[in-house]
Amino acid sequence: MLTACLAVAVLLHAQNRAPADLPAPRTDENSKVAHQQLLAKAAQGGIDVYFVGDSITRRWGATDYPELLANWKDNFFGWNAADFGWGADRVENILWRLENGELDGVNPKVIVILGGTNNVGAAPGGPAKVAEITRGIAGVVHLCRRKAPAATIILTAIFPRNDNMAVMPEIDAINANLARLADGATVRYLNVNDQLADKDGRLFEGMMNARDQLHPTLKGYQVWADHLRPILRELLGPPASTDHAPPPTGDPSAARGRGAAFMRIPRPASRIPALFVPQRHHWIEPRRA
Repeated sequence: MLTACLAVAVLLHAQNRAPADLPAPRTDENSKVAHQQLLAKAAQGGIDVYFVGDSITRRWGATDYPELLANWKDNFFGWNAADFGWGADRVENILWRLENGELDGVNPKVIVILGGTNNVGAAPGGPAKVAEITRGIAGVVHLCRRKAPAATIILTAIFPRNDNMAVMPEIDAINANLARLADGATVRYLNVNDQLADKDGRLFEGMMNARDQLHPTLKGYQVWADHLRPILRELLGPPASTDHAPPPTGDPSAARGRGAAFMRIPRPASRIPALFVPQRHHWIEPRRA
C-alpha cells in the first residue's frame, strides 16, 4: 500500500497538481471569472437547494445549455435551486471553491453533490487513486456540513463513463466507499447508475453524449431528476408556484464568444473570504466534465 501511495505522489508531482483531498484553485482566467460570478450568485441568497460539482452538474443549470436549463427549470422550479457546478473541476477545485466563499452565508436546506469523474479520468490508477478520490469527496461532504450544518446532503454516485471501460471498476469502488459516508438522514447517498448503464457499466443508449460517453443527455439528466425529486418533496414539500433562486449563470468564455460583454464580476464586499491556508481534510484527462 505504501508503494502505491508513493507512486501516486510521484505522479501528482510530475503532473504538478494537488491530490483530491487538498483544496487547489483553478488558475485559468475563465475559471477565475466564473468563481466571481458564483460568489455574486451566492451573495444574492434565496437558495434552498444548492448543487455543486463539475460540468455534469454545471451544464444542467447553465445559460449556455438552453435545452438542459429548460429541463432544470421543469424539474426544480419552486424549490429555489441554484447551480454551482463548474466545468473541468476536479474534487480539489470544488473543495477550493467551497472554502473560498461560494457556500458562505447561503444556508441552503439541501446540498446536492456530484463530482469526481475528472479525477477518475480515462486511465486506471489503482487502489491508491480510489482512496485519494474517496478522501477528497469525503472532504467536500465534511466542508458542506461545516459551512451549512442545517442542510441535508444528497451525495450522488459518480456516473458511469464509457470512454474507457477499464475505469469502471474504480468508479464502482469509489461509489461503494461513498455509500458508507451516508447516515440516511443528514447525508443521503443516491446512486442512479443502474438506470444509466447495465451491470457491467455499459451505458444504455441515449443516456450520455455520444461523442464523449461522459456527459448526460436530456434523457440522462431526467433519470437523475426522477430520483432527486421525491427526496426534495420529502424534505421541502411540494414545489411552490414561485421561485426565489438567483438567475442562472453560464460559461464566461461562451458569452464572450457570442460577442456579449465580458466583464469581471466584482467580489461582493461581504463575501471576501479569508486567505485559505491549504491543509488536508481529516475526513476519513483526456475528457473532462
